[in-house]
Amino acid sequence: MEKEKQHAFLSRGCHCAPQPHTRQLDVFRHSCNKLDAFDWLKNIKPPDLYPPSNYVEVRFKNSRKEFFIAAPDLDLKTGDIVAVEASPGHDIGIVTLTGEVVRLQMKTKKVHPDQNELKRVYRRAKVSDIEKWVTAVKQEDTTMFRSREIADTLNLDMKISDVEYQGDRTKAIFYYTADDRVDFRELIRDLADAFGVRIEMRQIGMRQEASRLGGIGSCGRELCCATWLTKFRSVSTNSARTQQLSLNPQKMAGQCSKLKCCINYENACYEDILKDFPDTDIKLRTKAGKAFFQKMDILNKQIGYAYEDKPGRTIMLDVERVKEIQRMNADNKKPDELIEESQINDNLADDSFQQENNGLEDSLTRFDKPQKKSRNKRRRRKSKSSKNPSNQ
Repeated sequence: MEKEKQHAFLSRGCHCAPQPHTRQLDVFRHSCNKLDAFDWLKNIKPPDLYPPSNYVEVRFKNSRKEFFIAAPDLDLKTGDIVAVEASPGHDIGIVTLTGEVVRLQMKTKKVHPDQNELKRVYRRAKVSDIEKWVTAVKQEDTTMFRSREIADTLNLDMKISDVEYQGDRTKAIFYYTADDRVDFRELIRDLADAFGVRIEMRQIGMRQEASRLGGIGSCGRELCCATWLTKFRSVSTNSARTQQLSLNPQKMAGQCSKLKCCINYENACYEDILKDFPDTDIKLRTKAGKAFFQKMDILNKQIGYAYEDKPGRTIMLDVERVKEIQRMNADNKKPDELIEESQINDNLADDSFQQENNGLEDSLTRFDKPQKKSRNKRRRRKSKSSKNPSNQ
C-alpha cells in the first residue's frame, strides 16, 4: 500500500509521499522526469532597476503545469507545496520554478500575463491542506476503476485513462479517449452521485494517453513520451520513406497505435545527406552495359547498381563515383566498368577478410577447441605417467 501511495505522488513530482505533520523538505527533488526544470538564472542577480518577478510555475499531476502570481511576502522556493486558486475552491501543487526564469518560460510557452488572467497563490499548504490532498490522491485509482464500470453500464464508446482530484477534493478531472463524439451527460450525473464531487471531462489523444500511462517500447526502453518528450510533433510516412524504412504499420506504430515519434529523430540527418546524392532515375552507361539503380546506403553514402544483363549482382558505388560516371555520360563518354580495377582489388580483399572473420565469429565450437586441446594434453600426460611408473 505504501508503494502505491508513493507511486501516486511520483506523477506529481514528489520524491516521496508528503507527511502532514512533518517538514516537507525531502518531498521534492530534481530527478530524471520530463517535467523537471533547471533554474540556470538562480545565481545571477537581476539589475536593481529591473522589477523582481512575482510569477511562479506550479506542477500538478502528470503533464499539467500552470503559472501563478505570488505575493512578494510569501518568498516561495522550489519544492514548496502551495495552495493555489482554482475554480471552484483551491488546488495543491508543487513549485518548480521561481524568479526571472519563470518569465522566460512563459515567453517560450506563449503565455502573456497581460492577455491571460493568471490565478493567484494563496499560501503555503497547511497541515489540513496536505491531509485532504493525501486522502484525495489515495482515491484516484479506485475512482478510475469505478468510473470505467459506470461507463460500461451506459454502453459508452470511451476509455477513461486517468483521474485527477483537486487538492481540496471538491472537483475531479476525468481524462478519456474516444474515436467519435460521446454524449456523457448521463455519465456526469452518475459520477457526481457516486463520488459526491464536481465532475470535469477532458478528452485527450492517444499519444497523451500513452504518456500518462507509460510502458516499454519495442526498443526495450521506457516510452519517450513518458520520460522526457513534452511536445508531440506530427509524424508522416514521408519520414519513413526518406530513411528507407519498411512501410509496415505493425512495426512503425507505437504503444499509442500511431506512428512512432522516434521516426523524426534522425530524419533531418538523412535529409542533409540526401542533398549530395545524384538522381537515381538516370541509368549509368558503361562499355560493359547499362546499369540501373537498385538500393542505397545513405549513412555510408553508397548507391547500389546492377547491370541489365546481371540483375542479381548488386555493385555498391560511392556517391562521387556515380557523379563521375554521370558526368562522363553527359559528355558521351563511357567508362570500362562501374568500379575501377584498383577499387575491385580493394573490395575483394575486404570481402575475403570479412568472410574469414565471419567464419570465426559464426563458429559454434570456437570456444570449445582450446578446451579440447588442453584435455587431450592432460590425457596424454596421464597415459605416459601410467606407462612409466618410475617417473612418478
